[in-house]
Amino acid sequence: MKQNPILTEDENSDNPLGMLTNLFDVAMVFAVALMVALVAHFNMGEIFSKEDYTIVKNPGTDDMEIIMKTDNQIKKYSPSDNVDPGVGSKGKRVGTAYQLENGEIIYIPE
Repeated sequence: MKQNPILTEDENSDNPLGMLTNLFDVAMVFAVALMVALVAHFNMGEIFSKEDYTIVKNPGTDDMEIIMKTDNQIKKYSPSDNVDPGVGSKGKRVGTAYQLENGEIIYIPE
């Protein structure tokens, strides 16, 4: 009985793409490592924690954003000149608050 030559040949001898069989695995490992490095570089570990947090992006500027996480819900508030009374997530900067060394907070309206 003659053996099938496809089953007896070395897999890598005739297959020029044999070296690329694990390319997807390598790409996935690289992508996960890149995401971990970005999270570590930008100090964003609190996004993956179960604790509640508040982040203020670009404080004191017109494009300031407040990101709050409470009970597995993430809400984003952006200041806007067009205030819609039906939506409570719009607002604008109305002043500045300073905290003194003794803990007292002073609010200065604009």
